[in-house]
Amino acid sequence: MKPRITMNRTGLWAGLLALALLQGCAVGPNPRDPFEPFNRSVTRFNDGLDEAIVKPVAQAYQDTVPSPVRTGVNNFFGNLSDAWSFVNNVLQAKPQAAVDSFMRVSVNTLIGLGGVLDWATPMGIERHREDFGKTLGRWGVATGPYLVLPVLGPSTVRDAAARVVDAKGDLVLQIDNVPVRNSLYVLRAVDLRASLLRAGEVLDQAALDKYSFTRDAYLQRRGVVIDTNGDTEERYDLPESPSPAPAK
Repeated sequence: MKPRITMNRTGLWAGLLALALLQGCAVGPNPRDPFEPFNRSVTRFNDGLDEAIVKPVAQAYQDTVPSPVRTGVNNFFGNLSDAWSFVNNVLQAKPQAAVDSFMRVSVNTLIGLGGVLDWATPMGIERHREDFGKTLGRWGVATGPYLVLPVLGPSTVRDAAARVVDAKGDLVLQIDNVPVRNSLYVLRAVDLRASLLRAGEVLDQAALDKYSFTRDAYLQRRGVVIDTNGDTEERYDLPESPSPAPAK
């Protein structure tokens, strides 16, 4: 048995874009986006920052770092996120998901070189991505309006508030050595952006409103539909937004 090479599902973004185009993605006012003028302004700022700095760095990372190394980096940070997913699965009273998350961290940390190799996936141990925003949704807290955060990107009022707790559960941000902490944080952000390069190119070339598509995809992914039991309905397994920037 070989450890599975796991990367973020960038191909799914391309599929969603194609589906939106085939369905004639209509653009119009969204009642879940009352802050749209502000959000569009922040989006323009974020896009400018991305084009000037983040995207070129991510492209250079993809072009120069060998694929096996990038895969190991992606697996390593995925293993760290599984630890926080375990905590949130416990808080959401999801015993099987909690056991799976605990087992993933244990297996990949012990025999996967600290998470660089993903042995858990080929062993059939499922990944359950969770964060405190989803936990609040499980507890019945509404998502609130759509909100675009400077640098961090798409969010909602609920998820933005939850980021404070998520930061406490982010193992990278708990490292005392500031240079190491900041280096790992930047590496994680670059790895995430590199995984979205191909999907971003498709989105940029598509004949649709990029802002509206990103907003609608985010709201759907984050489980806008909450059933009577307080369960969030996760439609897509897409990469999460990064945690708040580390202190310098």
